[in-house]
Amino acid sequence: MTDVLLKTSKLENYLNGDWVEGEKSTPVINPATGETVVEVPLSDAATVNEAVNVAKKAQKEWALVPAPQRAEVLYRVGNIMKERKERLSKLLTMENGKVLEEARGEVQEGIDMAFYMAGEGRRLFGQTTPAELKDKFAMSVRSPIGVVGIITPWNFPIAIATWKSFPAIVAGNAVIWKPATETPIMAYELAKIFEEAGLPKGVLNVVFGSGSTVGDAMVHHDDIRVISFTGSNETGRHIAGECGRQLKKVSLEMGGKNAVIVMDDADLNLAVEGILWSAFGTSGQRCTACSRVIVHEDVKERLEERLLVEMEKLTIGNGLDESIKVGPIINKAGLDKIKNYIEIGKNEGAKLLAGGYELTDGDLSNGHYFAPTLFTDATADMRIAQEEIFGPVVSLIPVKSFEEAIEVNNGVTYGLSSSIFTNDANRVFKAQRDLDTGIVYVNAGTTGAEIHLPFGGSKGTGNGHRDSGVQALDVFTEWKAVYVDFSGKLQRAQIDVDE
Repeated sequence: MTDVLLKTSKLENYLNGDWVEGEKSTPVINPATGETVVEVPLSDAATVNEAVNVAKKAQKEWALVPAPQRAEVLYRVGNIMKERKERLSKLLTMENGKVLEEARGEVQEGIDMAFYMAGEGRRLFGQTTPAELKDKFAMSVRSPIGVVGIITPWNFPIAIATWKSFPAIVAGNAVIWKPATETPIMAYELAKIFEEAGLPKGVLNVVFGSGSTVGDAMVHHDDIRVISFTGSNETGRHIAGECGRQLKKVSLEMGGKNAVIVMDDADLNLAVEGILWSAFGTSGQRCTACSRVIVHEDVKERLEERLLVEMEKLTIGNGLDESIKVGPIINKAGLDKIKNYIEIGKNEGAKLLAGGYELTDGDLSNGHYFAPTLFTDATADMRIAQEEIFGPVVSLIPVKSFEEAIEVNNGVTYGLSSSIFTNDANRVFKAQRDLDTGIVYVNAGTTGAEIHLPFGGSKGTGNGHRDSGVQALDVFTEWKAVYVDFSGKLQRAQIDVDE
C-alpha cells in the first residue's frame, strides 16, 4: 500500500522549489508493523544555510504581493488537501500510527486552517486612531518579519505545521520547516501541494533532519528571526535560552498534564466517554491528552466501574483497520518511557486497576503497543500525577470538594488543557475563571481544539504565544506605527500639545 500511496522510496529536501537529495538518510518506521515506509534525509547545517539564503530572496518579493493574492494560494492549498484527504490520511496513519478516523480529523484540521488563514489575507487588521495634533494621521499595521523557522513534532505531523506555516505565509514571510524525522511524509506531501498551488519558489522550504543538527542550525542562524516550536519542555527551554541571547522571537508549545474533573453531579456516562477519548485517543500521545481524572469521592467507585467496562471494549491494533480505536506507540523509546512510569506509579502506592503492560501477541508483535492503563487512589503529588507520560495512562485522584478539585488541577507545572463535568452552572463559571489552563472544556474531554481559537497554555506549557486562531499572526508579524503629518510644519508630539 505504501508504494501505491507514496510513489517514492526516498524523500528529498525541498529548496527553492526544487527537490534535493540528501547525502545521508534514515528509515521511517511504521510503528504499527515495524516496516520501513520510506527513507528520509539527515541534512546538515549547510543545507539549512542554503535554505535560508533562498528564503531571504524569495521573502522580499513575496512580501510585496498583496495579502489577498497571497491568500489565494492558501485557498488552493485547502482545496487540494480536501481532494486528497483520504490519501493523506492513510499516509499519516502509516508513518504515525494513529487510527484512520483520527488521521482524517487531523487532515481536516489542516484544510480548515487553510481556509481560515486565507480569510485573514483580507483582514490582517491594524488600527487607525486619532492623532493628538492637528493635521496628523496615525495608524498601526502588521509587517512580516522575514524568514521564520518552524519545528514540528511527530504526533500531529500536518495539523501543527499548518497552524504555523499558513499564518506565516499569508502574513508575507518565508518559511524553513523542519518536521520530525519519525513523520516526514506529511511535510513532503504538503510541500508538493504548495508547489501545485502556485506558491513562489523559496517561500516554503523543507529541510529534513535531526533536531540536534538541523533544528540547532535553525535556532542559531542570524537570518531566521522567528522560531516556532512544538515539542518537549526540555528542548523548548533550551531553544528559549538560545533565542533570548539573539533577541530572536520564539513561540513555544511544550505539552501538558491535563485533567478531567468529574463532580458529584456529573453525567457519568458522558464523563466516561470524554475520559476514554481524551486519555486513549492517539494512544495518549497528545499534549492535550487526559492524564489525570480528578473525581469527587462520592462518585469515584461508580466512575471506576464504568471506565473499566468501557476500556475492555477498546480495540487495539493497526490504525488502517477501521475497527481499531487505539493504535501503537510511536517507537521503542516511547514505549520504554511508559513502562518506566508504570513502575513509578506502583512504587508510589497508586493502585493499578487495568493495563500496565506492553502488548506483543499475534499481529501486535512487530509494532509498539501498550494496553490502556488505569491507576486509582493516586495523590496529587505523585510523579504519575505530575509528569507528562505521553502514553495511554490515566490516574484517578479522589477529592472531597469542588475547591479541592480546582487546587489539584492547578497544582502542576503545566497549563494547557482542563475539563470539568458538572451540571451546576455556578461551578461552570467558577471553573472557567479559576482553572489556570489556556484551554477549558465544560462537559467534554481535554482535547478537540477548533482552529479559529488560540491554542496554547500557561506555565510550563509555553511562553505566552499561541498557535491557531487570529492570535497566531502575532507570532509572525511585527507591529509598525505609522504617522502622516500633513500640517506642513514640524510638530513635536507631546511637546507641541496645547495645555
